[in-house]
Amino acid sequence: MRRLVGALLTGLGGLFLAVAVGLLLFVAPAVNKLPYDTQACPKAPEAAPAGCIKPSVVIARGAQILKVDDHGINVITANVRTTVEVVPQVKLTAEQQEAGKVSNDAVIWAVYTTVTDADTGDPISSSSTELAIDRVSGEAVDWGGQWVEDQATPIRYSDHVYKFPFGTEKQDYKIYDTTTRKSSDAKFQGEEEIDGLTVYHFVQQIPDTNAVVSESNISTLLDRFAPDAKSGVVSYHNTREVWVDPVTGVYAKVRERQHQELRADDGKVQVLLDADFQTAPESLADSVQTAKDNGASLKAVGVYAPIGFGVLGVILVVVGLILLRAPRTAEAVGANPEAGPDDRVARWDESLPQPRERLREDAT
Repeated sequence: MRRLVGALLTGLGGLFLAVAVGLLLFVAPAVNKLPYDTQACPKAPEAAPAGCIKPSVVIARGAQILKVDDHGINVITANVRTTVEVVPQVKLTAEQQEAGKVSNDAVIWAVYTTVTDADTGDPISSSSTELAIDRVSGEAVDWGGQWVEDQATPIRYSDHVYKFPFGTEKQDYKIYDTTTRKSSDAKFQGEEEIDGLTVYHFVQQIPDTNAVVSESNISTLLDRFAPDAKSGVVSYHNTREVWVDPVTGVYAKVRERQHQELRADDGKVQVLLDADFQTAPESLADSVQTAKDNGASLKAVGVYAPIGFGVLGVILVVVGLILLRAPRTAEAVGANPEAGPDDRVARWDESLPQPRERLREDAT
């Protein structure tokens, strides 16, 4: 009976060890990826399904910003609210993968940005773009279908744009800037904590450089702000800070101090944008909570479950082997009248005054 139990425990322990290895080698890598079927969260009051992508909102108080409306082109001062909505393109991703135009490790996102007056809700500007990103690293991948709303200035995404990799490390990463159409280093600053969530802080410095602006837009700006000029450029600089959840690579918090100005060849300079954008409190709370929830799920599959199954498997195997290798009991040997001389197990000798064990080799 003991040997049977030992064999069962050993087999069960081996099974648990196999499960632990399987979780580490197959299940954990599979869940540490952006899923294909993620959806954007619907607008209130409709209930948001679990795992949907919530809009990211940043606020800039007292910002100078260019506004185009029925009154013409003007630079206004206002409290500005910018909302970025990511809408995964599930069907398009499947079609592009089937056609071999994008890899199976990528997913296509459409991103919509809306800028409004934070106090009145009046629209100021809007834009949209579409890109493909790697499901693990979060980096933009080469895809011929990528576009930006301003078709006059083609775009070719690279490096990180909207998220960092799963398992972000304490090192520098490159972030792509859509204004300059270039990537540059976001330098690791240190580890911080936001509402109980451990995050990594990165800073990207973009010095004065010419923004990529179509000729038609430059001409429109010159007509409005420097009618005597023949040419001009839009100068741009930015200090971008991101606080990243290292488990999922999601931006928990963002801050951008942007400045753009038109510099005409006649010497005129007109500020087009001067703003300090920071993640809105409600958006920060959503990002932190989402990161905590997703991080807990990933750790459960990739850390806690493998360790639990592994430890339990080792314990069961050890106990099972002990039972299998244990000597047969005296009762079992005594019940067998054909036990040979090599069965060196103690017997009960009932002829003695008190129950005692006598070895078979004892000739006394």
